[in-house]
Amino acid sequence: MKANIHPTYHTDTKVTCSCGASFVTGSTLPEIKVEICSKCHPFFTGEVKYVDLAGRVDKFRLKQQQAQKKTKKTKPSKPAVADEPMSLKQMLQGAKKKISSTSKQ
Repeated sequence: MKANIHPTYHTDTKVTCSCGASFVTGSTLPEIKVEICSKCHPFFTGEVKYVDLAGRVDKFRLKQQQAQKKTKKTKPSKPAVADEPMSLKQMLQGAKKKISSTSKQ
């Protein structure tokens, strides 16, 4: 086995949250800074909190609107639907015609 390949383990690593809460744990890093912890996370607090970093929700909605505009413009028109559905015999005849036309080529 190789010697001295593992990082140093700190048993007194201080974890600090952006809300101000902190606690001590063990890690290979001497200090850790986090954005959200159990003191401020909505799952643990029961509060609903929407975090919109750099307008990501607005960017997503804009992309959705642009995609809808593109699909409306490029959407092919639907072929006219016959008033009566085709019978099995008519479907088989159409399939035979397609097969015979492709085999002649």
